[in-house]
Amino acid sequence: MEKVLPNKFLDSLAVIKGFEKAAFENVHYNSKPITSIRFNHNKQERFSASSKIEHPHFNLNEQVPWCEYGFYLSERPQFTLDPLLHAGAYYVQEASSMFLWQALKQTFARDSNIKILDLCAAPGGKTTLIAYYFKNALIVSNEVIKTRTNILYENVTKWGPENVVVTNNDAADFKRLKNYFDLVVVDAPCSGSGLFRKDENAIEEWSESNVLLCSQRQQRILADVYDSLKHDGYLIYSTCSYSREEDEAILDWMMDEFKVASLMLTVDDNWNIVETRSSKHKAYGYRFWPYALKGEGLFIAAFKKDESESHSRQNHSSLSKATNKEIDLLERYLLKDDWLFFKQNEIIRSIHKEWQYDISLLQKNLYLKKAGVQVGEIKGNDLVPHHELGLSTIISDNMTKIDAGEDEALQYLRKKDVSINTDHKGWALFTYRNFPLGWIKILHNRVNNYYPTEWRIRKE
Repeated sequence: MEKVLPNKFLDSLAVIKGFEKAAFENVHYNSKPITSIRFNHNKQERFSASSKIEHPHFNLNEQVPWCEYGFYLSERPQFTLDPLLHAGAYYVQEASSMFLWQALKQTFARDSNIKILDLCAAPGGKTTLIAYYFKNALIVSNEVIKTRTNILYENVTKWGPENVVVTNNDAADFKRLKNYFDLVVVDAPCSGSGLFRKDENAIEEWSESNVLLCSQRQQRILADVYDSLKHDGYLIYSTCSYSREEDEAILDWMMDEFKVASLMLTVDDNWNIVETRSSKHKAYGYRFWPYALKGEGLFIAAFKKDESESHSRQNHSSLSKATNKEIDLLERYLLKDDWLFFKQNEIIRSIHKEWQYDISLLQKNLYLKKAGVQVGEIKGNDLVPHHELGLSTIISDNMTKIDAGEDEALQYLRKKDVSINTDHKGWALFTYRNFPLGWIKILHNRVNNYYPTEWRIRKE
């Protein structure tokens, strides 16, 4: 069935700045979605023989103009069958969404020691971007839908940062963390009109009533999370909708309800991003039209909170720390740094010591799916290493590595038997082009494949 854009939808866009009906219809009826990826330069620097951003099979001639690590691909490959995707060497992300990089650059230095909330985080594109941009921040990556939390956890784990906490909570739960975050990113659930070219089902689901419903939900989410933002903190709001009710009207609502200042972002004229102003308060917003640039529909805006609030240290629960004997064993597996090792049941996790108070506070108030890097379990005098550790960027360079070709790497990722030629016995990292894929344990008569069963590739 041929996709047809609803007339009521097209009529609603007629008054929006930058809208060109003929061009809009043409790009939806006669063009394919754009494919783009963003590289994980942290892993490139750690594991690649070359510091240059590259991929053995992709042509990377065209960079996403607003994100230096983003590149367009001429066609969409079979990403599932690329071991480097599973190794976290890159993330498949829509190009317009990468504009978050610019919003971050224009609000915080990369070495800022801050606390960040990515509220509506699944599947993980914005979290992985934030985690690469900020070197010294603590990032709370939240998703309210439990099933979507699993894919968020998987993608964050593959990306490999040590400074991310994954949570599964409603926005209202963050009211418990009053005046806590320096930055809140809300990529709000929306009617999805910006993705019509990618998702024909979204066209069938669009209606004026759904737009209004989404607008109400966005207001609730923003109201619920607002108190968790520090008095001088920043809030970045975005949707993949073109509708004013979900975009400019939300900006006016924010300025009606809260003491916030709208921020003007610097946008290169060559990017063809349209700067727009809300009708009442003239708040700044930025809209991406897919016929004007290489990307899908997006709306983004930034605010600074302008309220006086008292800073108070909140109550928190104590963490169960690893013993000195356990720490001596654990430290062999990690790059040298000032690590905190703490336990949840028998599982041992690691994060920088500076976040000890924050982890205990978050643990008291939220459901934590992941906190820092799960190192593993100690059994007897040995560590059973966890998959999180194997894919992290903090794993020691002293680990034994078994590098595989592409076919053998795919066998491993399908959780099938792998054959290797080595005299080494015990735990080893199974790698592809030196990028870790996960753990194997080499015994005298077999090799045990420890790739997570639930992540295995099912496609042949």
